[in-house]
Amino acid sequence: MDAPPGTDAALGLAALEARVRRDLALIAYPEPEWVPPRVTATGERMLDVLVVGAGQGGLVTLFALKRDRVTNILAIDRKPAGAEGPWRDYARMITLRSWKTVTGPDLDIPSLTFQSWFEAQWGESAFAALNKIPKEMWADYLAWYRRVLSLPVRNGVELLALDPCADGLAARVRDDAEERTLIARKVVLATGIETPGRWWMPDFIAALPPHLRAHTADAIDFAALRGKHVAVLGAGASAFDNAATALEHGARVTLCCRRPVLQRLQPYKQISYAGFFRGFPQLPDAERWRWMNHLLTLREAFPRETWERASRHAGFTLRTGTPWLGARAIGDGRDQQVEIDTPSGPLRADFVICGTGFEMDLAALPALAPHAPLIATWGDRYRPPEAEANPRLARFPYLSPGFALTERTPGTAPWLKDVHLFSFAATVSFGPSGSSINAMKFAAPRLAQAIVSDLFAADAEAHYQALVAYDTPEFTLPGEA
Repeated sequence: MDAPPGTDAALGLAALEARVRRDLALIAYPEPEWVPPRVTATGERMLDVLVVGAGQGGLVTLFALKRDRVTNILAIDRKPAGAEGPWRDYARMITLRSWKTVTGPDLDIPSLTFQSWFEAQWGESAFAALNKIPKEMWADYLAWYRRVLSLPVRNGVELLALDPCADGLAARVRDDAEERTLIARKVVLATGIETPGRWWMPDFIAALPPHLRAHTADAIDFAALRGKHVAVLGAGASAFDNAATALEHGARVTLCCRRPVLQRLQPYKQISYAGFFRGFPQLPDAERWRWMNHLLTLREAFPRETWERASRHAGFTLRTGTPWLGARAIGDGRDQQVEIDTPSGPLRADFVICGTGFEMDLAALPALAPHAPLIATWGDRYRPPEAEANPRLARFPYLSPGFALTERTPGTAPWLKDVHLFSFAATVSFGPSGSSINAMKFAAPRLAQAIVSDLFAADAEAHYQALVAYDTPEFTLPGEA
């Protein structure tokens, strides 16, 4: 989008950045940095907090900690700068699904909102005319947010392993093909929707040759699908986004789903209020399970724009009540296809895409895999009534009130209390939180408060001794130097 005539977007943004600095200065109290430095056995300064992931969740975590003067912090991300998160990758929608005025990363600083950033460059009338936020524009906003707040991020760094050590937590990372170890007191896994687990598809689809199938989270050459018949499995937003993208590239698409009718209700709208965001994590386990079992089973609807983007194409066919029961590759060479078994007979396609979601599995994250048997899940902590049994929910980690992992058996891995999971994996414990823009203004301060409290408690003796030793008088008496 170009700047509106008669305005200078660069000047508008510069003025906004001055406003941000002024706003932060006005609320800077209390200003002292208070965390005593700690060094490793080899004399190196250890990080107070290492954040893994520099998408929206990782960035807002850094900002929330900086506001509480926890500044010896770092975020790492395996992707290049500007490519963090799904926005320029497998997120194939045109716009965010959230409404344009939803706030989150700003943490209630008006000058840091998306709206302020947008209006500084394109004006108030352009924002009034905007429907929803284009996803690439959201990525641009996050890049500006990172820059204007001077958030410490290193890109191109991948977490390989995470283990306890004498000094704290040892994070083995790879940077430019070189491996090294970062020592931190706290680690936050802020990996968004890419939480510990794997993108799931039916085994009979996974068994197909790779050139015949993909998951919606995979890299897909849509241009190569022109003139082809693509079968999509799933009734969620990502399935429809990929169907629409294939249609826009000249493919013919048949979308199949198990549901007899499409889910058109958006239940998350019904829980987008302060009482839920603040109160849900305090509910008893039975209540949290009941709520999340309903929400995660019902799933969320996609917006009207997503439906219209796919349904306007003549080459689009929707088949509800059509689960896939099996599949196989048929033919050879360029003519090879997939034959899919459905209750109404076989369906043939040149390529299949599964929009079948994510399966929670703590062992799927290499850094956690060796420790997965030590980590408590909801299945370990709560047994629901038979009518509410849900193996999918049972695999979610059971988190502490501060988003920390907990021990399956008390005393076996006390260091887990210093590993915080700020991602989709927190959903059963906290509701929408670590991967939700809507909940971010409530979830990030909760996470930061827990980390700050833990850091203070761990150094309470040092802080007390500093109090006892404090000897700066407010004024001098006559005769004193």
